[in-house]
Amino acid sequence: MQPRNMSMSGVVDLAAVKAANEAKAKAEQARAEAARQGGGQAVSPAGLVIDTDEARFERDVLQRSTEVPVVIDFWAEWCEPCKQLGPLLERLAKEYNGRFVLAKVDVDANQMLMQQFGIQGIPAVFAVVAGQALPLFQGAAPEAQIRQTLDQLVQVAEERFGLTGIAVDPDASGEAPEAPVPAGPYDALLEAAVQALDAGDFGGAVQAYKNVLSDDPGNTEAKLGLAQAELLGRVKDMDPQKVRENAAADPADATAQIAAADLDLVGGHVEDAFGRLVETVRRTAGDERDAARVRLLELFEVVGQDDPRVTAARQALARVLF
Repeated sequence: MQPRNMSMSGVVDLAAVKAANEAKAKAEQARAEAARQGGGQAVSPAGLVIDTDEARFERDVLQRSTEVPVVIDFWAEWCEPCKQLGPLLERLAKEYNGRFVLAKVDVDANQMLMQQFGIQGIPAVFAVVAGQALPLFQGAAPEAQIRQTLDQLVQVAEERFGLTGIAVDPDASGEAPEAPVPAGPYDALLEAAVQALDAGDFGGAVQAYKNVLSDDPGNTEAKLGLAQAELLGRVKDMDPQKVRENAAADPADATAQIAAADLDLVGGHVEDAFGRLVETVRRTAGDERDAARVRLLELFEVVGQDDPRVTAARQALARVLF
């Protein structure tokens, strides 16, 4: 069971990546504030099962997934297997007592979410952990198999992301109120960068992110945003047909391969982009080799260092370098 980015069809949805990381940062701030005030409140057992939709998905799933694994049950009223699986998942959510939260999505009312996850049939069950999606299973499954899958999910969440679940108060009557999110020192600059990015002002976004990084080099949100803005700025004026023709004509041309890799990534072909640059590093030497290697590392930042595709490409890069 391997996590991957929120674009389940294989496309790198830069907006979703950005939203996930922003949600994660805000949730971490909220948890820190709750700890400073003496800890957060527990949720009620009823709060372990929620109905969500496209409008509330970032809050209900992405942000919450930085605190606890969120299992998503894609269902519909007309789906008979869904009527059997849904109550079982609800019972297990309460039985696991805060080690995961169940979010139910009606696909008839949320077609966009269904498309984003690449769902071909229901019931379909996914999990989101720290903003990353993991496909669990599709169709009806026996309870023993579901329990085994959930146990694996809980283990991955705890060992890889440090998520140990949330406290459950059996006497609570409702969900705990959200902890206030304190304003960060770079919120205004980051917001300006996001607005520039959304407006297509990639140069302005790049500068805004660099302003943050000049004072805080380790700011993960700024590093991710900068990588995205620089990528989008590079490809905005490209002629895709010409770029691909140049790359096909000369596999050893590092400049052509680097440009094609940028297009690959924006088009969602993550493995193709990484594989193209790894192969370019293998074929070239000197400055060209170094340029391909550096661009590959930059694209790692866009996808996210925890993505398994980045891990695999990093290993492949090491093999051709050493």
